[in-house]
Amino acid sequence: MNIYLVGGAVRDRLRGLTPLDYDYVVLGGSEKDLQAHISGLTRVGQGVPVFVRGNEQYTISTYPDMAADLDSRDLTINALAQDKQGQIWAHPQALADLHDQILRPVRLENFLADPLRVFRAARFAATLPHFSVHFQLILAMQSVPHSALSQVAAERVGQEVLKACQGEQPGRFLRLLCQGHALDPWFRELAQADGIPAGPVPYHDSSVLEHTARVMDNCAGDTLAVWMALCHDLGKTSTPEKKWPHHFGHEQRGQALAQSMGQRLRLPRRYIQAGSLAARWHMAGGNYLELREATKVRLLLTLVKADIFDSFFRLVQADDGHDHGPRAKADLEIIQSVRLPEKHHNRGHRSAEILLQLRCEALAKHV
Repeated sequence: MNIYLVGGAVRDRLRGLTPLDYDYVVLGGSEKDLQAHISGLTRVGQGVPVFVRGNEQYTISTYPDMAADLDSRDLTINALAQDKQGQIWAHPQALADLHDQILRPVRLENFLADPLRVFRAARFAATLPHFSVHFQLILAMQSVPHSALSQVAAERVGQEVLKACQGEQPGRFLRLLCQGHALDPWFRELAQADGIPAGPVPYHDSSVLEHTARVMDNCAGDTLAVWMALCHDLGKTSTPEKKWPHHFGHEQRGQALAQSMGQRLRLPRRYIQAGSLAARWHMAGGNYLELREATKVRLLLTLVKADIFDSFFRLVQADDGHDHGPRAKADLEIIQSVRLPEKHHNRGHRSAEILLQLRCEALAKHV
């Protein structure tokens, strides 16, 4: 039985980085052999035997040798292995592509064998921003029909989305999916977004898709804000063409679209809510200084309740360049300092109205 470290861990080591996870391939051994050799393993999934222990994953390969195993992988830069003696095994193009920073598919057929690789490739574009995309990768992505993409488990696609949102240039995720004709069905709202103007000149000079990707890039480093950026202008994709380049009312339309996308991808509840609120409130956030006091109170308390306050104003700044976060935080402190007098307690809806009025008066005094 031979055990090889494979994929991203080897790639990261060769780049001088410390891997976060370790994937191993087992050749010439059975499940019983592996469990006897390594203690504390837990089997996961159904099909091919896969075992985990902490941040380690062990897969019993169905291939006859390491060369065949590497030839079955997604990208050449991931078609790497290292044995226990430290010897590197590599796809013929792997080391050159790693040196030249190129994202290239091992084989087009491998993407048909596992359509999730379409989204993995886009995620690598987001997390490895200095790597160029080889034209063969775009062809490989385009070769996978939408019917096959739709069969990928929602949770697997959602995990790739969240990993892409953690990338240094997360907007590349959308750009490459667009080039690869792979936005539909999981991101169907954006499937035609590259042909829709983001807004009138001089406020916008790009499509809805490119504007969305730019805002995502501007939010890099805040995973939640990046997801909110992906969702914030979804409503524009439902604007009738005859009304372009204006998108009046896109905030209200986008709220439901963002919620639908988050649910489709089986994202955590906090992300689903954050995307929906980003679509609904981002324009108000951009015009924060002009808002009525009552609207400010509702907005700020909504953000706090959803635990997205900082990420929301990061999105607003990424979208229109204005940093209203410090002023909004000061206003929030004022709002939260206001207490309902005891004489107005237990009066139902009237108590809420009085508290809102008191908070609005407090804000008005600090203008």
